Amino acid sequence: MNYLIADSGGTKTSWMFVDGEGRRSLTETLGINPVRDHETDIAERLESLNLSPAATNCELKIFFYGAGCLPPYSQQMASLLTRRFPTAQITVASDLLGAAQALCGSQEGIACILGTGSNSCLYDGRSIVKNVSPLGYILGDEGSGAVLGRNLIGDLLKGQMSHTLCQSFADETGLTPSDIIENVYRRPQPNRFLASLVPFLDRHHMESEVHDFLLRNFRQFFRRNVALYRRPDLPVSFVGGIAYSFRPELAEAARSEGFQIGKTLLRPIEAMTDFLTR
Repeated sequence: MNYLIADSGGTKTSWMFVDGEGRRSLTETLGINPVRDHETDIAERLESLNLSPAATNCELKIFFYGAGCLPPYSQQMASLLTRRFPTAQITVASDLLGAAQALCGSQEGIACILGTGSNSCLYDGRSIVKNVSPLGYILGDEGSGAVLGRNLIGDLLKGQMSHTLCQSFADETGLTPSDIIENVYRRPQPNRFLASLVPFLDRHHMESEVHDFLLRNFRQFFRRNVALYRRPDLPVSFVGGIAYSFRPELAEAARSEGFQIGKTLLRPIEAMTDFLTR
């Protein structure tokens, strides 16, 4: 049996192909979200996936874990995959389930995503048993790259941070207030623009006001998401670039809210593959 396993977020999709002898090859395409993206765009991204003819003509199992892959959008995604791989056995599920399997395997735990967006769940070792709706970066997504960027911009433009940090932001990004308004209110996918500001926080995370800013945001994530599962006995594990980049701040926020961090992975694709092909 050959496997094609996908972990798809808002920005990119990681694809792991595993042949019958267990050899792995990893490739990437643009992110795929059936809630956000038109069918034509998804089909083009699937066509851009560069697999050998042997890979597409063999006995193949596909596991596609993606943002937005809940009914009815998961059925739409499965249909598009079937069009691209007509003989494959196809499973489509949420990126959150993929993250939980990568982080917890067959053990009970709380699994979270902190990337461009955020999400969390209570996982029983087989399936998601409870999920606090993330609500997206306008209503929720606490701790995500988009919300960190949104809150950073708000604090900078409303004078809530020091003049020195405001000047550093202007010097390092070259963005003016009008540039920011243009990107947030007039251009597509403002969440990606907001998340693109996170490297500024990373460069300055040792400064006390940025450290405090990160702690406030991550504590909000634990309070408004993780605490609602009422399982402080379970480790809280994470995948995603935000969680990985700010591991010390995330751990400090967890301790402040009475939680313990389990695993933190930058990308779940390797651990997902281990779980699915074991």
